[in-house]
Amino acid sequence: MSSEEHGAVAPEQTATPSSSATQPIIAVDAMGGDHGPSVVVPGAIRSAREGGFKVILLGDEKRIRQELDKLGPCPEAEILHTSQVAAMGEKPSDVLRRKKDSSIQQAFAIVKEGRAHGVVSAGNSGATVACGMFILGRINGVERPALASIMQTEHAPMVLVDVGANVDCKPYHLFQFGIMADVLARDVLGIERPRVGLLSIGEEEGKGNLQVKEAFELFKMTAMNFVGNVEGRDIFTGDVDVVVCDGFVGNVALKLSEGLCTSLSRMLKRELMRSLPARLGASLVAGALKRFARLVDYAEYGGAPVLGLQGIAIVCHGASNEKAIKSACSMAATYVRKETNDHLMAELTANEELSRFGKAAMKL
Repeated sequence: MSSEEHGAVAPEQTATPSSSATQPIIAVDAMGGDHGPSVVVPGAIRSAREGGFKVILLGDEKRIRQELDKLGPCPEAEILHTSQVAAMGEKPSDVLRRKKDSSIQQAFAIVKEGRAHGVVSAGNSGATVACGMFILGRINGVERPALASIMQTEHAPMVLVDVGANVDCKPYHLFQFGIMADVLARDVLGIERPRVGLLSIGEEEGKGNLQVKEAFELFKMTAMNFVGNVEGRDIFTGDVDVVVCDGFVGNVALKLSEGLCTSLSRMLKRELMRSLPARLGASLVAGALKRFARLVDYAEYGGAPVLGLQGIAIVCHGASNEKAIKSACSMAATYVRKETNDHLMAELTANEELSRFGKAAMKL
C-alpha cells in the first residue's frame, strides 16, 4: 500500500525510547488474528520471558487478563485497554478514520509517544501498514515501506521483499527495497555480506520488464553484493540471501511457496500411510520428518517486518499460532537490540543520490 494511495504526509520524527539504555518494549495487538488473545497473549508472554524484554498488550482488558491469569505472575506484561478492534475485512482507510481507539492504532500511537519500540500484529495487514505510515511516518527518503518475508532455503534463511505492500512499483522503489532488505539480512539473520538478487524471468542481464531492467542498473552502481538477476527456481537453493521484486510478484511467490509446502506435506503423509511397509519406514525417519516440518513452518519467523517506517512493525499471518506470535515478538526485540532502523537510515542516506537518480530518470 503506497502513501500516494492515501495522500499521506510524513509525520514528524518518531520519538522512540533508547534501545541501548533500556530493554526492548514491544506493543502487541492482542486482538489481532483469527484467534485473538487466546493465542496472542501466551505467545507474547513466552517470548518476553525467554527474551528478557517487556510487552504492552493492547485490546479488551477483560479478555487479556483472563489469558494472563492462566500464565501465573506476568511482571513482563502491561495491559492497555482499547475499546475498538480493526476487523480483518475492513478497509485501512475506514480503520484510520473511524477506529481511533482500536488496538492496532493505539499500538502505533504508544510507539509514537515513546512508550514502546515497535509493534507486532496478526490483525488486518493493510490496516497495520497504513497505521504505521500515518502514525509513525516513513524514514526520510523512503517513498514506500515494504513487507519483507524471511523464508527457509536448502541451506539458510533468506529475505524476499516486497511481499504485498506495493503492487505497482517503480525501479527506484525496488532499489530501496533491496537496500533495506540487505540491512535486515545482516542484522537479523547475521549474514555478513548478503548476496542480493533481482527476481526476473532469466538470469542474463537485460532479461525482464522495463522495471526490472532499470532497477538492475541502479543495483549495479552500489557497494552491495549484487549478484544480478535470479529466477523463481533460485529462491530456495540457498545461493542468494535477498531476493527483490514488487509486491504483486512477491505475494504470489510467497503464497505459492506456502501452498506448495502444505500440499507436499499432505501428499507425503498420505503416501507414508498408504501401506504397512511405508508406515514402518515413516517411523524410522520420524525425527527427520519433524525437522523438515519445522524448517518449512512459517511460524519459525513469525511475521513480515515492514521496512521503511520510523519504528518497528511486524505483520503476522492472520492464522498465526502461539509459536508464530512468539517468534514475531522475538524478531521485533532483536530488531530493537541490533538498532536495525538506525542502520536502515544510514544505508539509505549513503545511497540517496542513486535513489534520486532513479526517480529523476523515471520523469524523463
